[in-house]
Amino acid sequence: MTSGVALHLHNVSHAYRGLTVLDGVELDIPAGEVTVLVGPSGCGKSTLLGILGGLIAPSAGAVTQSGKTAADCLNPLTYVFQDFALLPWRSVAGNVSLVLEDSALSRAAREARVAEMLALTGLSDFAQAWPRQLSGGMRQRVGIARALAVRPAVLLMDEPLSALDAQTRDLLLDEFASLIARSGVTTVYVTHNLAEATRLGHRIVVLGRRPGRIRRVIEITTPLAERRSDDPALRAIEAELWNLLRDDAAQAAQELAENV
Repeated sequence: MTSGVALHLHNVSHAYRGLTVLDGVELDIPAGEVTVLVGPSGCGKSTLLGILGGLIAPSAGAVTQSGKTAADCLNPLTYVFQDFALLPWRSVAGNVSLVLEDSALSRAAREARVAEMLALTGLSDFAQAWPRQLSGGMRQRVGIARALAVRPAVLLMDEPLSALDAQTRDLLLDEFASLIARSGVTTVYVTHNLAEATRLGHRIVVLGRRPGRIRRVIEITTPLAERRSDDPALRAIEAELWNLLRDDAAQAAQELAENV
C-alpha cells in the first residue's frame, strides 16, 4: 500500500469575504511520509487541508501532484475527521465495506479487503459489533480502517483525536504511528496538540497567526516505530514548537474572546 504520491503547494493564498486566511504558502509534501500542520486557532490549517484535498479552490496559487497512484487505489485523496461518522445501523465490517460498495471489486475482493483492514487496525474480533458497543478510540479505529480500505494515495487527517479523552488519545497515538508506518501512505495531519505532532510527524509545518504563513518547517528523522513519549529529543522539539507558537496562540485566544 506504499504511496508514491507527493503534493506541492505553489504560492497558495485564500480569502473568505475579503478576509485573508492563507498567504503565499509554498510547501512540498513528500510521498509516503507524515506532514503535520500546527498553528494557532484561525491560522488556516483546516482551510489548507481542504485546498490540498480539492474541497476548496484557493483564491490564488495552485496545488500539483507528482508520482504515481497505485493501481488498486479507489480514492486518491481521503479524509479522516474528528467526527467518526459511523452508521449506527451497520456493523464494524459494514461500515468499512461501505466505501467499497460502488467500486468494481467483486464481493469476494471487497470482503478480503475489509478483513485485511480490520486486521491492520486490530478490529478483527469486532467485525460484527455495532458502533454503540465500541469505545471512542475503537470507533476512530473503524474510521481509519474505512479510510485505508480505498487504498488512498494521500490521507488527510483533521484533528482525528481531538474528540477523545487524554488517556485514549495517548494510547491511539502509538497505534496511529504504527498504522501509518505500515501503510506507507502520504499523510497530512492537522492538530493543535504538539505531542501528537512530534509523535507522528516526519516534518512539522508551523503556521503563523492569520493570515497563515509558514514560519518554520521542522524535520524529525527518528523512525516512527522508534519514537517514545518520554524521548528527550522529542520533548525538546515540542518545547521549540511551543516557543514558536506561544505569542501567536495568546493573541488568537484574545481575538476569539473579544469576538464572543
